[in-house]
Amino acid sequence: MSKRSKQSAGLLMFRKTGQGHEVFLVHPGGPYWAGRDHGAWTLPKGGSENGEEPLAAARREFQEETGFVAQGPYAELGWVQQKSGKVVLAWAFAGDCDPADLVSNTCELEWPPRSKRRIVIPEVDRGAWFPPEEAALYLREEQRPFLLRLAEQLGNGLLFNTNAERET
Repeated sequence: MSKRSKQSAGLLMFRKTGQGHEVFLVHPGGPYWAGRDHGAWTLPKGGSENGEEPLAAARREFQEETGFVAQGPYAELGWVQQKSGKVVLAWAFAGDCDPADLVSNTCELEWPPRSKRRIVIPEVDRGAWFPPEEAALYLREEQRPFLLRLAEQLGNGLLFNTNAERET
C-alpha cells in the first residue's frame, strides 16, 4: 500500500440473528447516488484528520455518518483498493441499531458538476441491515472482500468471544 494513496477507514457493524448474521451498510447521500442501489452501498468510512490513527478515524466517521457510537472489540478486515485508487481499511464489530434512528452529518458539493452551484447534502441518506448474500448485491464491488473476511472470522468464532476485552 503506497503512502501516496488516498486512504479511508471504516467500520462494518454486524449482529447475530437466528439465521446467522447481518451487516449494517449505508447508502451515500446526494443526487449522484439517488437513483443507484445495487453496488452503491458502503460501510461508513472516511479519511483521517491530521495524523489520526485509522481505527480512530473509522470510529469517528462511523459516528458522524450514522449518529451511532461504535463499541469494540474491533476485528481487522484488512484493506481493499477501490477503482478510484482510494485504499479503504476496515474493522468489524458486533453491535445493533435501528436504521430509522440514523442521523448523518452533511457536506457541500457542486451540483450539477461545473455549474458553480453549491448544495448541502447528507453524507449518508439511509442505512439498513442485510444478510451477507443480499449485502453482496448492494455493497460496492470493491468492498465485497470485507464480507468474505468477516464471514471467515465469524466462522472461526473469533468475533463472538464474550471474554474479549472491549475497547471504548
